[in-house]
Amino acid sequence: MEEIQSQSDNYRSSSSSASSPASRVPSSNFFYLRKPGLHRQPISFEDSPEWDTDIDVRLEEGGDSINVATAPASPSLSKLNSGSLPSPPLPEGAVVARKNLGASVVWKDLTVTIKGKRKYSDKVVKSSSGYALPGTMTVIMGPAKSGKSTLLRAIAGRLHHSARMYGEVFVNGAKSRMCYGSYGFVERETALIGSLTVQEYLYYSALLQLPGFFCQKKSVVEDAIRAMSLSDYANKLIGGHCYFKGLPSGERRRVSIARELVMRPHILFIDEPLYHLDSVSALLMMVTLKKLASMGCTLIFTIYQSSTEVFGLFDRICLLSNGNTLFFGETLSCLQHFSNAGFPCPIMQSPSDHFLRAINTDFDRIIAMCKNWQDDHGDFSSVNMDTAVAIRTLEATYKSSANAAAVETMILRLTEREGPLLKSKGKASNATRIAVLTWRSLLTMSREWKYYWLRLILYMLLALCIGTVFSGLGHSLSSVVARVAAIFVFVSFTSLLSIAGVPALLNEIKIYACEESNRHSGALVFLLGQLLSSIPFLFLISISSSLVLYFLIGLQDEFSLLMYFVLNFFACLLVNEGLMLVITSLWQHVFWSVSTLVSIHVVMMLSAGYFRIRSVLPGPMWTYPVSYIAFHTYSIQGLLENEYLETSFDVGEVRSISGLQALRSAYDISPDSNSKWENLLVLFLMAIGYRILVFIVLHFRVGKNESILKFCRCNRDTDNPR
Repeated sequence: MEEIQSQSDNYRSSSSSASSPASRVPSSNFFYLRKPGLHRQPISFEDSPEWDTDIDVRLEEGGDSINVATAPASPSLSKLNSGSLPSPPLPEGAVVARKNLGASVVWKDLTVTIKGKRKYSDKVVKSSSGYALPGTMTVIMGPAKSGKSTLLRAIAGRLHHSARMYGEVFVNGAKSRMCYGSYGFVERETALIGSLTVQEYLYYSALLQLPGFFCQKKSVVEDAIRAMSLSDYANKLIGGHCYFKGLPSGERRRVSIARELVMRPHILFIDEPLYHLDSVSALLMMVTLKKLASMGCTLIFTIYQSSTEVFGLFDRICLLSNGNTLFFGETLSCLQHFSNAGFPCPIMQSPSDHFLRAINTDFDRIIAMCKNWQDDHGDFSSVNMDTAVAIRTLEATYKSSANAAAVETMILRLTEREGPLLKSKGKASNATRIAVLTWRSLLTMSREWKYYWLRLILYMLLALCIGTVFSGLGHSLSSVVARVAAIFVFVSFTSLLSIAGVPALLNEIKIYACEESNRHSGALVFLLGQLLSSIPFLFLISISSSLVLYFLIGLQDEFSLLMYFVLNFFACLLVNEGLMLVITSLWQHVFWSVSTLVSIHVVMMLSAGYFRIRSVLPGPMWTYPVSYIAFHTYSIQGLLENEYLETSFDVGEVRSISGLQALRSAYDISPDSNSKWENLLVLFLMAIGYRILVFIVLHFRVGKNESILKFCRCNRDTDNPR
């Protein structure tokens, strides 16, 4: 305790001249101001706004009791703060956003452990308690790796499968799991569809999430757009197109939040809403969220750092460091808490900067670097505090403070009786979701050149190159070997060129993972939607490139044979598309997916029977199982049987040989006249088999990464590690 006291005295003396109450001058340029004549009172907002909430919580001057009363609901926000950002008046004829009834959330003695080398030994969050009320913004703040996102996920019931939670979470006083549609969760990084406009993207999201008729969801989308102040961007593409830029990062972040608002959730969780935003975009984001909270929604989000203006918009703050709760309570009380602990905030410093400076252990390295440095005013007084001592001081001060007692009292009041249970709002049927995903993917693929238009161009150029190289072969016996080479090169090289679609498939998987984590989609729905939307483009690619190659290399001029060639190549593309989905889902990384696919295609090409006839390949590996797994084998064999099985070649004047005999030295085909249809059937079965593999990978790998962990029951509370 002597060490803590000495460190606190040093820091207090170094900053007392800048942060003493008497030296603070009221200014209308700051969100937090000290009222004249109240030098010993906590810093407070002047002319603080009154938000629309169902529960009005007031901490009396003594800090020992809490009054809970119902407050009348008002239709709009009166103002944000005096001298700062007044709420703009609504224009005539404007529609006021629909008011949403929030819900109270309480977490009590919440501890989260991560599975390490010794079972669940690493505590990420340690005995955290707090609450969030309707119509308010509760922020979880702390340095990197302090447990902010883990605590947020634990409250929302979305912990990773490797985490275990102890403690209790109450929603409206009831210990229950939040059902679908009652809450929304926005990830730190959300995959958006850049080829859609804001309105289109939100409309398709509403179709995926909500039951009912299509026309009923337009008003929901319009409400979400107005709530997030996106009216000016409703008809703009999210990711841009050609020479037109997409939405700025701030607007893209608001689109990701608006996607969750179409469900009109009671509670909204946001992980780092200010992630990668500049100061202006951050302030606009927080003002928008404040207006959203005024509609009655309960907002809980994490934040790393904020400006003074943004800090002034918070209602409550939960301050974490290394998993320990250093403070929970009103935002203004946090400033007083630091002052009481011996770390007052300097007047020219942002409160969040001051908090992180005091509790971020990374500053110890800066202290070690600067301990021998001096400036014109002497030592670096702003970095001479041991953060470990500050953390222990703040934690000890909080546990013995009136704020901690007030939080416990409030938790008891909110959990002593159960309120209305949050009910599921229903979800769209699987048939509707498949239809919506199919149509959305068709629209996306038609607008994005990197999906199939690029592959169409590449396939056409390759078919043109192969056709011109192997043109003028004729139909003599000597042309058989050259025509086999042309078909092998066409099938093999087009399969290799299809790897250009890996980035587009990876983007689809990221969108699926994001939607599946919020239960907007599923593995089967995604697979069927992706398959149905890709079939028209794959068929267009197959028929266009097949026509170019078929006539340039002089294959038999018969319509039925031409259509089999198109169907065979179309089935080959379906199989290859399934293989790409499997590998991309496994790796979820462009470089490793491309490298793996190239390696697999090379091995399949070697065992396809062209470089060496399949009957003489080494048995243990190349014949079984590689040559039977390679789809090149069935595609090439079917195309050659389609061309040569019922043909014959004259050898001299009196002797002729069949097409099967002519191919003996170049490729191994079956003498059965139905074998080409059997090869086609095998290709379609392989396409189905690869889709089944994709379903398994998506369900157990992609879904596992975004798994939802249910709230632990009360029988674990006795084992709560503290």
